[in-house]
Amino acid sequence: MRVALFVTCLADVLFPEVGRATVRLLERLGHEVVFPADQTCCGQMHVNTGYHRQAVPLVRRHVDVFSRYDAVVAPAGSCVGSVRHQHADVARAAGDRALASRADALAARTYELSEFLVDVLGVTDVGAHFPHRVTYHPTCHSLRLLGVGDRPLRLLRAVRGLDLVALPAAEQCCGFGGTFAVTNADTSAAMLADKLDAVRSTGADVLTAGDASCLMHLGGGLGRLRAGTRTLHLAQILAHTEHDPVPTGMAEHR
Repeated sequence: MRVALFVTCLADVLFPEVGRATVRLLERLGHEVVFPADQTCCGQMHVNTGYHRQAVPLVRRHVDVFSRYDAVVAPAGSCVGSVRHQHADVARAAGDRALASRADALAARTYELSEFLVDVLGVTDVGAHFPHRVTYHPTCHSLRLLGVGDRPLRLLRAVRGLDLVALPAAEQCCGFGGTFAVTNADTSAAMLADKLDAVRSTGADVLTAGDASCLMHLGGGLGRLRAGTRTLHLAQILAHTEHDPVPTGMAEHR
């Protein structure tokens, strides 16, 4: 299967190891991974802040770039949610029915990483080795918009040496929410504090999730508290083998 990596803006600019880990993982599973160099922002931040007209060219570019591939995989539930639930609607609202139809077709073969591994490839044991105590935060878009359910947990449970501990009140939002953290800073900080208390109660060495954006928010809070818990994207854990060096935490990488 010819798979295209939709790396997303945040991973590309701030956390490139997330994209590299995704490629290593998929190639280890025997798939050709292509990185279309002309991909840009998918337009999610424009849509979420009300700039729908300005998002149309970004939707068109995204469709033009990725439509040629069998599958598109992104290590971000948030951006996959935008492709599935915003792109066609933005095109329809702009009166471009042809673009909306193409966006719908592309959305049907665009996957968040854990979805692709479990549902498309039919694997939960990806041959990973990670001997650390880990807790998992289900990000809002992956949980509520995409419905990834327990797929990430099934993948983590199959990782050799990994001690998976449940996160109390896991389904509560971390408070990031993209621009929400800026426009509602006090509320965001309060939500973050609750989530950090839950993370610290697990005694985990590593906090993982499927979205770099939420891990950036959480990692910043953990770092300020000097909690001793690193943040790693799910892809980084699943790509890790016993022969690899310990991956750098996302906060340290920055």
